[in-house]
Amino acid sequence: MSGRRRWPAALALAVSGTLVISAPLLAQASNLPALLPSLAQPPYQATQLPQPTTRNGQEIFRQFREGLAQPQCDSSATSERWKQHFRHAASRMSEHDDNLLPLFGYVVDQLRAEGLPTEFALIPFVESGYRPDARSNAGPAGLWQFIANTARNHKVPMSQGVDGRYSASESTTAAVRYLKTLYGMFGGRWELAVMGYNAGEYRILQALRRQGLNAGNASPEQLSGLSPVTYSYVEKLHALSCVLEEAADNGNLMARLDREVPYLAPYQLPAGTSLQRWADARDLDADKVARLN
Repeated sequence: MSGRRRWPAALALAVSGTLVISAPLLAQASNLPALLPSLAQPPYQATQLPQPTTRNGQEIFRQFREGLAQPQCDSSATSERWKQHFRHAASRMSEHDDNLLPLFGYVVDQLRAEGLPTEFALIPFVESGYRPDARSNAGPAGLWQFIANTARNHKVPMSQGVDGRYSASESTTAAVRYLKTLYGMFGGRWELAVMGYNAGEYRILQALRRQGLNAGNASPEQLSGLSPVTYSYVEKLHALSCVLEEAADNGNLMARLDREVPYLAPYQLPAGTSLQRWADARDLDADKVARLN
């Protein structure tokens, strides 16, 4: 592992480092209620009303389910092995002290805004366990586990002392942009798009040509010459979808999601400002902000 400080360098010391912090914290930091027109003095414009800073966790899950290309669990497309492997995803999502649900909601929002299937929101479970600070010894880093060259190709800030892969905001923007390209390239077939995300789009295109197939008539198992990891990638996402559907159907997950969850919003950290000092000046929890980045 490099001795470089990762998120402080990428987020706190960069000229254009971006934080993802919760909207309630932003409202608190800016004394937002005092800046709003009094509701006791109508008339007022609807646009003057404050934007919501939280939402119910069940709403996040509903948005996820509504955005799925395949809303029903397809057990034949996965295995019990992968379902057991990702069984913890539902329990982590329901934990109050885990940052997963706010981040998951943020990713779902970005995907839906681009008209992309929310199966893609399951990718960080596979790649990083939904941890923005995750790093592989092989080189990939961040929520979406970009390698450095891929990150640069998709406009993630990468320079001396700055590694935007550790920014949940920067990396998600890049991942959504890349997935949108893949989704279009492979005719709106999300399975082929995620295989391209794992193996690279050119390997998938070559596999299609070898078999005389195109995106419209190919299924993942028909493509030859790819790594077993790439084939299992689709199985893992199907497994995650099934695990979450089953947990929701038995009632336990939905009951535990019935709580207020903050919206997340990107914020530009001023150049030369440490995260601790910036958070202290706004009476924010620096540790919580750091965990979200």
